Amino acid sequence: MQSYDVIIIGAGHNGLTCAAYLAGGGLRVNVVERRAVVGGACVTQEFHPGFRNSVAAYTVSLLNPKVIADLDLAAHGLRIVPRRAQNFLPSPDGGSLLIGADAGAEIAKLSARDAERYATFNREIDAVADVLRGLVLQPPPNLTDGLSRRTLAELLRALGLANRLRRLAMDETRALLDLFTKSAGEYLDGWFESDLVKALFGFDAVVGNYASPYTPGTAYVMLHHAFGEVNGVRRQWGHAIGGMGAIGEALARAARARGADIETGTEVREVIVERDRAAGVALADGRTLRARAVVAGVDPKRLYLKLIAPDALPQNFLTRMQRWKAGSGTFRMNVALSALPQFTARPGAGDHHTAGIILAPSLAYMDRAYQDARTHGWSRSPIIEMLIPSTLDDSLAPPGAHVASLFCQHVAPTLPDGSAWDDHRETVANLMLDTVERYAPGFRASVLAVQALSPLDLERDFGLTGGDIFHGALTLDQLLSARPMLGHADYRGPLAGLYHCASGAHPGGGVTGAPGHNAARVILADLRWRRIQRRLGARV
Repeated sequence: MQSYDVIIIGAGHNGLTCAAYLAGGGLRVNVVERRAVVGGACVTQEFHPGFRNSVAAYTVSLLNPKVIADLDLAAHGLRIVPRRAQNFLPSPDGGSLLIGADAGAEIAKLSARDAERYATFNREIDAVADVLRGLVLQPPPNLTDGLSRRTLAELLRALGLANRLRRLAMDETRALLDLFTKSAGEYLDGWFESDLVKALFGFDAVVGNYASPYTPGTAYVMLHHAFGEVNGVRRQWGHAIGGMGAIGEALARAARARGADIETGTEVREVIVERDRAAGVALADGRTLRARAVVAGVDPKRLYLKLIAPDALPQNFLTRMQRWKAGSGTFRMNVALSALPQFTARPGAGDHHTAGIILAPSLAYMDRAYQDARTHGWSRSPIIEMLIPSTLDDSLAPPGAHVASLFCQHVAPTLPDGSAWDDHRETVANLMLDTVERYAPGFRASVLAVQALSPLDLERDFGLTGGDIFHGALTLDQLLSARPMLGHADYRGPLAGLYHCASGAHPGGGVTGAPGHNAARVILADLRWRRIQRRLGARV
């Protein structure tokens, strides 16, 4: 029987981040990963001979610069390049919007009023995002039902949050309230008149989010995507050379360099609980690993409903966790192409091919996509973001060929007629290709191979409950002090020695590394405190 200070379940990017910090703090750490490769959803795989792509997570912005610097990920092979243009939105009528170096002039072609308001809108978003960005790398106030040794720390944390909010001017404070409570549609309708301009920002409100842009709370999801940066430039999006797997591989190298063990092909069957404490894990291969702390790099629903015996958990906690909202309505595709797509709205090659290409020309279109998916199981006029990372990284495809990532919405995590996703995968994949064809005639003729992943595939392959890339909806009842539940926002689970380090914890989803960073700080402090207690007890 092997023993460690810490066992981490899952070698996703947050689990690896947590492992690197803990091992760097002198702890004996073992990461156990069910799949044969590290990275979780941050993986690059060959899906057709000669064609590699980021199979699940597909673009980078939110990876925290402190994590990149602390773990020296550049020295471990990570290189991120920015898109030459950020977003391209073609319209079925032949119009388009390209957000690049001269976004204001592009918007002015659609609406002079929107061009005038664009800078002011960005300043408002940036002011709120800058305040909240400062909360990303610390636990939110953890609301508990009694006094403890942590009470003073929680009060100080709450005061720190209040002080940050006081830095906002009144107009910015009102914007903060709007962004936390309103729908993205309502918020954007108050700013802009052009459908494409509103769609540009509205897409960030529904990406990975099974909701209409007019669902209350989606304005926050839009804001969440404004926290990122690439190479010091805020609100920039980019590409990891070698694909998203380069992030997972760099983190694994950093963790191993600091002394962490990482076992792949090692599935956890159950978390061992003894006297209301997490004491280790039982593996599917029959082995038992014991530890002073067990850290979950999997989503909360998977952890508490599949890996821990129900009678080991407080009943009220278990009941609430059964209600945890997870399911992103995502259909993910990777496509091998013989040539770049030629868009009717912007023929020829150009910077728009390096952008996030959003095929969803209005908020009303996005709303219909959601309503259709709820009724039919998938939208018959879907929302698609297409990236062609081979325009920035020629290592992904043979010379002259390309790979495309299609992030498609909306599809129902569970089909309303009770049928299985395996029976509909090909039908929906063809629908997505036909949708791109409408904007780029000839696209289908360039398709050499397709890899299609339904929500069920994302759950089976990557352990994402309901295909949820965020490990749980980013709604107000599942944010900040309520993520994953009131009383457990400090990365500590309901059992002693049990911790959360993945996207189901604050600050939420995306490839950030922040939950892994934050959880490691809490775990290091707790284990040091336990060591001090033992020493004090030995002296008495």
